[in-house]
Amino acid sequence: MTATTGTTAPVKSGAAGAATFAGSDSRKFNYYEPKGRKATHYEDVTLDVQPDPERYLLQDWIINFPDGTPTYSKDWTRCKSGDWHKYRAVDQEWEKTHYQRQSTICGTIQSVIENGRRSGAATRFDKTWVKILQDHLGAYKHAEFGLGTSLMQAQRYGYTQMINNVILTNSSYKLRFAQDLTLYLGEIGLDIEGGIDKDAGKRNWLENPMWQGVRRSIEEIMGSNDYVEQYVAINFVFEPLIGELFRSGFILQMAAASNDFITPSVVSAAESDYERNLANCVEFVHTLLNDGTYPLHNSVILGEYINKHAQLAHAAALQLQPLWSLPRVKVANFAESYDRARNRFTQVLTECGIPVPALA
Repeated sequence: MTATTGTTAPVKSGAAGAATFAGSDSRKFNYYEPKGRKATHYEDVTLDVQPDPERYLLQDWIINFPDGTPTYSKDWTRCKSGDWHKYRAVDQEWEKTHYQRQSTICGTIQSVIENGRRSGAATRFDKTWVKILQDHLGAYKHAEFGLGTSLMQAQRYGYTQMINNVILTNSSYKLRFAQDLTLYLGEIGLDIEGGIDKDAGKRNWLENPMWQGVRRSIEEIMGSNDYVEQYVAINFVFEPLIGELFRSGFILQMAAASNDFITPSVVSAAESDYERNLANCVEFVHTLLNDGTYPLHNSVILGEYINKHAQLAHAAALQLQPLWSLPRVKVANFAESYDRARNRFTQVLTECGIPVPALA
C-alpha cells in the first residue's frame, strides 16, 4: 500500500490507513469490482479474505512451505487463469446462509422421518425393499462420504477464497447427506421387524461386485492432486452418471411401488443440493473457458479430466445394472434410467462447450 504526504514521493507502508483512495473513508467495501451493478453481501464477506501479493498485499506471501511453495499456489492445478479472483458462485452462499440452509434441510428431513414413524410407515415397506435400503442405500452413503471428503481436501488448494468457499459448501452438502442416510436407516430400523443391519451397507460397499466400479471411480477422484479435476469430475461426471442415476433413476422411481413414501423425501434433498452445486461448477468452468489468456489451454485440460473420469463412471454405472432387477415391483428399468443419466451428462457438457467423450 502506498501513502502520500504533500508533494513528497510515495512512501511504501503496510500500516492500516496509510493510503488514501476512492472510498477510503466509507464503511462499505468498494475496493473491488463487483460482478453486478452493486456489490453483494456475499462478495463483501468472501472476496479477498485471504491475502494475495497480486492484490493489496505489499510483501510477498507471509508463510511458505519448507520447499518454498507459498501459502496459496497457482501450480496446484494444471488449469490457468489471468484472474483467479474473477469467479463468483451462482448461489452466493457464504457462512451464515450456508448454515441456515443446512439447518432448514436437516429440520425438514427430521420432520418427515418423525411423521413417517408416527404413522407406522416403515412397517408397511415391502420386505424386499427393506433389504435394498439396508444393503444398497446403506452402501451409497459411503459414496457420498467419499465425495465430501475429496471436496474437503480439494478446497484447501483453491487459489482464492471464492473458489475455496464454493468447493467447501459442496463438501458440506455431501457430508450432511451421508449423515442423513446413516441416521435415517438407523431410525426406521427401530420400527422394522428384525431391524436393519447397520454393517450391511459397509459390507456391500467393500465386497459386493455391483459397487466396486463406484468405489474405484471415487478413489480415482480422491487420489487426484488437482483440485479443479476433483471439483469438475464430481459435478460434471460422477453426479449425472452415477449419483443421479442411483438417487433419481432408482430410489425415487422404485420406492413408492414398495409402499415407501419416506425415503424419496430424504433422498430428494440431495437432488436439490446437486442443482446448486452444478450451477456453481458450471459458472466456474465458464470462467476458465472464457479466460482472457488461457481459454484453449483450459479447454484441453478439462477435456482430459472429463474423459478420464467419464470412462470410469460409465463402467461403474453398468455394474449397478442388477439393482434394477431387485425390487419385487419393477416400475423402472436400467436402460431408460441410464439413458436419462447420459442425456443429462451430455447436456451439461454441451452447454459448457466441452466435447462429449465417447462412452463404450
